[in-house]
Amino acid sequence: MTQLGLPDGIQACLFDLDGVVTKTAVVHAAAWKETFDAFLRDYQGERGRPFDPVADYDEYVDGRPRADGVRAFLDSRGIHLPEGTPGDPPDTPTVHGLGNRKNVLLLERIRTGGVEAYEGTLRYLAAVRAGGLRTAIVSSSANCRDVLRSVGAEHFFDVRIDGVVAADRHLPGKPHPDTFLAAARDLGVEPRRAAVFEDALAGMDAGRAGGFGYVVGVDRAGQTDALYAHGASVVVKDLAELGGKR
Repeated sequence: MTQLGLPDGIQACLFDLDGVVTKTAVVHAAAWKETFDAFLRDYQGERGRPFDPVADYDEYVDGRPRADGVRAFLDSRGIHLPEGTPGDPPDTPTVHGLGNRKNVLLLERIRTGGVEAYEGTLRYLAAVRAGGLRTAIVSSSANCRDVLRSVGAEHFFDVRIDGVVAADRHLPGKPHPDTFLAAARDLGVEPRRAAVFEDALAGMDAGRAGGFGYVVGVDRAGQTDALYAHGASVVVKDLAELGGKR
């Protein structure tokens, strides 16, 4: 293993944003809960049970593109909505409308509460860059660039594959590996020479499916066993545990 806690031969590091670089996972969970709970008030019994910001978030929406998260969660309740279009207003009763409502609430929370980065991750990123490894940010968020800029972290990454880029390139989101594979291609690195850093179960699945050389699970929510079950090579609570002190 290298000083960075990675196997020899790793040439690039591919980082998720929410929950790995920034402390925004809890903000996403709160926005999803507000969105779904308001929607579910029209339903009775099990279908109308409030959204669980831990179990439901981890299982159905964490790490996925917004529309995919809406579909996955509603499917778990036996609820089906029309797809609509990406431009649907946030009060439209469609998959995209519900997803857009969540984004409005998310941006409100970010504006009022701000965004913080994980200091251990920033130190690790600095060490990765000093060590000559190439880097990419890989996120399903369409707000990725703005969030990185808000915490002064955009300069850490050579490549950005986010919700905007994925839509332009027609890349399916996590748990499919396509966004991570696109990042590796843009960096000119084979997947087996790249390490994935993720906190979401869908991200673990993507790392495993893509044949990446090392998959680091970042446990911010007490789900170490689940991260290993979904393909993590190693699980840490903070990237500072991997080393990287230079």
